[in-house]
Amino acid sequence: MYYLRRCVAASFIFALPLLMEIKTGPLLSQVTIPEDLKKFSIEDLPQISDELRDFIVEIVSKKGGHFGASLGVVELTVALHYVFNTPYDQLVWDVGHQAYGHKILTGRREIFHTNRKYNGLSGFPKRKESEYDAMGVGHSSTSISAALGMSVASQVKGEKDRQHIAVIGDGAMTAGLAFEGLNHGGVENSNMIVVLNDNCMSIDPNVGALKEYLTDISTSHTYNKVKDEVWNLLGKISKFGPNAQDIAARVENAIKHSFLEQSNYFESLNWRYFGPIDGHDVVRVAKVLEDLKDIPGPKILHILTKKGKGYEPAEAGSPTTWHAPGLFNKETGEIVKVIPTTPQPPKYQDVFGHSIIELAEKNDKIMGVTPAMPSGCSLKFMMEAMPERAFDVGIAEQHAVTFSAGLATQGMIPFCNIYSSFMQRAYDSVIHDVAIQNLHVVMCLDRGGLVGADGPTHHGAYDLAFMRCIPNLLVSSPMNEEELRNLMYTSQLEKNAGSWVIRYPRGEGVMPNWKKPFKELKVGQGRRVKNGDDIAFLTLGPIGNLTVEACKELDKKGINAAHYDMRFVKPLDENLLHEVFGKFDKVITVEDGCIQGGMGSAILEFMADNGYQAKVVRLGIPDKIIEHGSQAELYRECEYDAQAMVETALKMANKKAQSLAG
Repeated sequence: MYYLRRCVAASFIFALPLLMEIKTGPLLSQVTIPEDLKKFSIEDLPQISDELRDFIVEIVSKKGGHFGASLGVVELTVALHYVFNTPYDQLVWDVGHQAYGHKILTGRREIFHTNRKYNGLSGFPKRKESEYDAMGVGHSSTSISAALGMSVASQVKGEKDRQHIAVIGDGAMTAGLAFEGLNHGGVENSNMIVVLNDNCMSIDPNVGALKEYLTDISTSHTYNKVKDEVWNLLGKISKFGPNAQDIAARVENAIKHSFLEQSNYFESLNWRYFGPIDGHDVVRVAKVLEDLKDIPGPKILHILTKKGKGYEPAEAGSPTTWHAPGLFNKETGEIVKVIPTTPQPPKYQDVFGHSIIELAEKNDKIMGVTPAMPSGCSLKFMMEAMPERAFDVGIAEQHAVTFSAGLATQGMIPFCNIYSSFMQRAYDSVIHDVAIQNLHVVMCLDRGGLVGADGPTHHGAYDLAFMRCIPNLLVSSPMNEEELRNLMYTSQLEKNAGSWVIRYPRGEGVMPNWKKPFKELKVGQGRRVKNGDDIAFLTLGPIGNLTVEACKELDKKGINAAHYDMRFVKPLDENLLHEVFGKFDKVITVEDGCIQGGMGSAILEFMADNGYQAKVVRLGIPDKIIEHGSQAELYRECEYDAQAMVETALKMANKKAQSLAG
């Protein structure tokens, strides 16, 4: 098995060059897979941890990626793979952006420079990438439920010696799914450990020594043997009756709670709580994990860590900045910034962030809501300017939507900003709490469409399809920054009160001079961007800017293409569509979303319902999982970049396609 795993690791091939000169420490260079760690003594683990941290700094400084979270769990990662028999013992990372060290220790060190690159390693654990990735992840709070399922399956299969470990952060622990997993796990008596990676430093360090003392007692084999014997003995003493074990548990919890308040929550759910301990003391973490292996039932190990640990600029700087800083000088910590020589368009998220403040200054009913993404969606600006009217509700998308619905019942106009892929988690709330009651909630879906390097867990591929089928929803997407501002303005007007979806992509827009006066847009009305006679493009959202480029290229090739910006996928602009199908027999729809059920499907439904005959080709995300890469690379792969639009139009016109560069 050792030889087989080493061969698998050595033959892990990607389309990118496999080797890049990165200095590897003398001990880390001897570790290809976790079994290699076990050759070392426990006293070697601090040096291995230091070398692993240096390797991550070296790679990320030159290639980019998530940074602070991975540095914060270096010691934990080394300890886990030193103590447990992975991949037989199953390790599940929550979210997964902290799993860089895990990937480096599990056969992927020499190709780690391909991380988050097209055809390279995923930035998150991925089952098809390695047998050591027990569960594919990307969204928060899934680890406990997944590991519990694995643990129960092992029980059914008689694998009594198999360990199951979930690593989850304190932020992810706030989500409902994490609680659901804990609640269920407490009654299954499964052989499972949850490592609570607490990096918010909320525990008072002055009481750390007492907590370490209690942990020494709690993880002692003698202590747990005595506790189990007392537990069983009390059950046999008749004068205590059938409730003896419950009495023992209450006594134990009361004693523990007297000294360690944090344990109460977990112990009440029937999880044994251990900690907190210093998560950067790799020897201690390894020893505690070794002890926990032999303690039956569900267990919580609470460790304290610091994001960016071991790299001074990250420790001293903003955790948000160093979450994914881009390229930086590893010697000085200076983040590489390209200073443009001409005015640049803003990010769509910043257009939202600044525009909602302008609107809120004029309309005191407007509120801002986001589930743990104030920086990512730029609601942070409103939180700074109007803290009493902007809310970060934590990693709780379903709550964010229903909380917004509650605000709306009282006459408020909440702008609930959620990443498109995260909105998938709140779908029931959209229907049950917003749409059915037709409440005035404006749901702004950031990161609509293909997002790039974060890959399939973060692509906003499905929102157009799953939103347009819901009654009472208005579903829109602006083609540029000015339209985003105008849709936001239009949606908050009392005359347009209702349930809104405004969807826009990750990244920059196209208008350096974007801050135009607000204008009301007519609900359900699109626009003609360009006249034409030979073929018609129907687009939705910013992907239409690539269509503008394609139309210019087609003009050079003698094809006069018309271009229509639909702006709304629900309701459709039927007058515009009657114009299109009354004039054109060749139509191309383009959307940065899934083809099945999306805008193109809505156009075909209209055509069929109204008896039109035309050749329609739909361009968008095909019916498959799209991996990671740059947005431009993925548009090309999915065949809806400008070149693909030109090629499709030429094919429909029976003309030979040529490269845009040719």
